[in-house]
Amino acid sequence: MCGIAGCISIKRGLPREGLEGVVSRMVETMRHRGPDGAGVWVGASRPVAFGHARLSIIDLSEAGTQPMASSSGRYVITYNGEVYNYRELRKDLESRGATFDGASDTEVILAMFECFGIEDALSRFIGMFAMAVWDHEENEIVLIRDRLGIKPLYYGWTDIGFVFGSELKVFESIEGVSLDVDRIAVAEYARRGFVPAPYSIYRGIRKLLPGHVLTLRADGRESHREYWSVADAISRGVSDRVHDFDAATEELESVLREAVRARLVADVPIGAFLSGGYDSSLVVALMQSLRGEPVNTYSIGFADKRYDESEFASDVASHLGTNHSQLIVSPTDALNVIPELPEIYDEPFADSSQIPTYLVSRLARGEVTVCLSGDGGDELFLGYNRHIFGDRVSSLKDRIPGALLGPASKLLRSLPSGFWDYVVGTKAPFLPRRHRVRFAADKVSKVAKFLEARDSASAYSAITSIWAPSDSLVQFEESPARTFLDSQPYLDHESVAESFAHLDQIEYLPDDILTKVDRASMSVGLEARVPLLDHRAVEFAWRLPKTMKLDSGHAKRAMRRVLYKYVPSSIVDRPKAGFAMPVAEWLRGPLRDWAEALLQPNVLDRTGVFDRDVVQREWAAHLVGKSDNSSRLWTILMFQAWKEHRAGH
Repeated sequence: MCGIAGCISIKRGLPREGLEGVVSRMVETMRHRGPDGAGVWVGASRPVAFGHARLSIIDLSEAGTQPMASSSGRYVITYNGEVYNYRELRKDLESRGATFDGASDTEVILAMFECFGIEDALSRFIGMFAMAVWDHEENEIVLIRDRLGIKPLYYGWTDIGFVFGSELKVFESIEGVSLDVDRIAVAEYARRGFVPAPYSIYRGIRKLLPGHVLTLRADGRESHREYWSVADAISRGVSDRVHDFDAATEELESVLREAVRARLVADVPIGAFLSGGYDSSLVVALMQSLRGEPVNTYSIGFADKRYDESEFASDVASHLGTNHSQLIVSPTDALNVIPELPEIYDEPFADSSQIPTYLVSRLARGEVTVCLSGDGGDELFLGYNRHIFGDRVSSLKDRIPGALLGPASKLLRSLPSGFWDYVVGTKAPFLPRRHRVRFAADKVSKVAKFLEARDSASAYSAITSIWAPSDSLVQFEESPARTFLDSQPYLDHESVAESFAHLDQIEYLPDDILTKVDRASMSVGLEARVPLLDHRAVEFAWRLPKTMKLDSGHAKRAMRRVLYKYVPSSIVDRPKAGFAMPVAEWLRGPLRDWAEALLQPNVLDRTGVFDRDVVQREWAAHLVGKSDNSSRLWTILMFQAWKEHRAGH
């Protein structure tokens, strides 16, 4: 696990010394990703240079140092990630006559390129990776990102040429390069809480899409292609459905067991994140059964018991017999982390679980260098509340005549939020406590939006949006373009829940969940591995009909069946809570002064992006408890904090 960077100076033709200096500075900005070493390679006959910051995981010797050249010298690579099946690939290569100097997966990747070519070799890799390859024979750079987008890769044209890197910091390190905020990206960030690919927060700098290859020839010609996609995985899965539930759960266990086994390959200590939910509990259970010894597990809790799930993680850890460590997060802990977030995340990022994710990564790094994570289970096995909600509201919508959908939506919107608290919410006097709905007004608003939506994709966008274009938050200089999500070919699904899961997998998963985990873990030099996102597991999950994932409002049916073989249902069955923080209360309390300073009219005017009147109304309403605007405010605060941080550099 590492940081990669590079440049081909097509426009200016920088000399070797200049290129080496530029790329060396890029690498230094990412030494947190690779604290164990750094290297730079400069082409002898072309103005191209690669850099690498190394976190040693496999083959800790100098034989694993990058950038690395292939045996014939044709290919040079700088690479971030792991190819977990490299040992099997190596055996096959050796049977074909290949020889190796070291024991790294990097050397195997290069040998695969030599033997099969880049195109064919990619289809044989199982892992997470972002790669840049210089092909001497073709005089071209090839950028590659893994199938699910687990590892990041930015690229773009600057005054010195074509530049790429694992983080935006590499672009900021280039002297004299102007980086302007992309207001289209800001609008999409306000809508989602993250900047969706292919955008970055800077105009002209892009994220390589998951499962894509970018080829840039030395004459500047650029081409893109997709070598794997969720859409293709869905098509294959739907055409090869599994219909026997018992057989399906046996095969699922085998697939996940193999995915976990593959991710135990390392020459450094390994642990696992454990929240006590289905996903992380299953990963830890399989990990422990494979290792045959107590696994080191780590969790985060909160002093506020309404948000604290640490006892559930402790129960699972106790049952499985892991070496468990946990940290209880206080408002002070959050305050101490917040100033670091703009540096950690590089661009505005507003998933507030970024704070506990960073803290649990820091906790784990004290003992291990690699941690397995349970991320991906919700997207694969219909575990989000919106999957259940979507199916239920879709069923309701089907029973309402089309002509009445608009009036019904308007009626729901017209009633005050306090009304719903007393009808179905936490203040409902005639409902048993277990049936009262938290954030009732917010959920009713989502029902109204769903009733108005023309299809599942627009319903998904409506109910997941934090700020809508109609809120007039972002002061535009130009109209927003279509995003990657908007441009995806829409597939007919058996259910709204599956449509939502499809959309989750192509954007929310890589641009929110995986971004959060990558930046938080790599900021402390910890490699996070996600076995549930082995592409074979993703493809198998789409072979399962919806009823094997979501049945009668109960999510992850097949996964739960597998988990119950290791952990009793009484320990893990409970309502989904997520990795949430008490942001609403903290903004009115210990975080108020910090927030107030960033939301001052003069500060908003200096940023020049958000309508200060809109922001001030939201802030005032939140402070008096009129509404919970914490998600909307956190989105603004994370942008403001990022902008102020950049202004200070």
